[in-house]
Amino acid sequence: MKFSFIVPVFNRPDEVKELLESLTLQKVKDFEVIIVEDGSSLKCKDVCQKYIDSLDLHYFFKTNSGPGETRNYGAKFSLGEYLIFLDSDVVLPEGYLEAIEKELNFKEADAFGGPDRAHESFTPVQKAISFSMTSFLTTGGIRGGKKKLDKFYPRSFNMGIKSSSFKDLKGFSSMRFGEDIDLSIRIFKASLHCRLFPEAWVWHKRRTDFRKFFRQVFNSGIARINLYKKYPESLKIVHLLPAVFTLGVICLILISAVGRILMAYDDPKKWYLLCVLPWIPILLYALAILISSWVLNKSLKVGLLSILASFISLFGYGLGFLQASWKRCIKKEKEFSAFNETFYK
Repeated sequence: MKFSFIVPVFNRPDEVKELLESLTLQKVKDFEVIIVEDGSSLKCKDVCQKYIDSLDLHYFFKTNSGPGETRNYGAKFSLGEYLIFLDSDVVLPEGYLEAIEKELNFKEADAFGGPDRAHESFTPVQKAISFSMTSFLTTGGIRGGKKKLDKFYPRSFNMGIKSSSFKDLKGFSSMRFGEDIDLSIRIFKASLHCRLFPEAWVWHKRRTDFRKFFRQVFNSGIARINLYKKYPESLKIVHLLPAVFTLGVICLILISAVGRILMAYDDPKKWYLLCVLPWIPILLYALAILISSWVLNKSLKVGLLSILASFISLFGYGLGFLQASWKRCIKKEKEFSAFNETFYK
């Protein structure tokens, strides 16, 4: 067997149904699907049962242990030459596996990954969140864009690896957050051949509201420092940018506030520029996001929501990064995380 899809699931039966339906439409049929329920209270077993006849599908249930260890559990039962890890909230275009086979036939790879896109059926909020996580203006393109500030590290929402290489690397770590980047770092450290497959993209729904999205990116900021403590060489300038952005925006707002206070106690004309000028770079950046998202999504509403999503993405990641830096690098605390009990909800 060529491919084994491994999908960890936590309380997402509806999303699993959409994913399984998209798998039935794949042009390439040489694959199995392994669904691993990670201690869910809303189980997807009944959903999986409906696809037993149309897919080589295997369903497992286990106690909750986090996404990394759940993927490792599924890998133990896999038969494929390549393991493909997907998040349960993705949907595949019908040519997904065909694109992977084309890339592998062109040039072999030990590991690979693909980008993600927003589907037309996504809500405006989902499209805005997708933009904030994939745009060069917000993430530097490191999540699979062709323009990027750093080399491509596969992410577990769309990640493939040879079964033999996965076993040699002993799979995912027990980290609750950043476990996919941890594996990607070890892939490169082992000198394995890893590359981006641009056409092997997925539709990724991500978080469905801004509160859940903030939790996700906040934990990602924490995970980056946890990864830095394990692999100091992994921290790059691009990873510092959200924290720099967060501190910069806070400083600009404080400067403007000081200007407003001085205007109240002195000649307003004297301090007007101090009050107004700090907002110009913030507004210009927001305008750039608005125009870029508006053009991409062909929707002014999505463009406006993308401003909010982008600031949440950068502030959430930046705040998590800064908090983790303080606790782990200054106070020398051990590895930690946040929102453990609500990360998947």
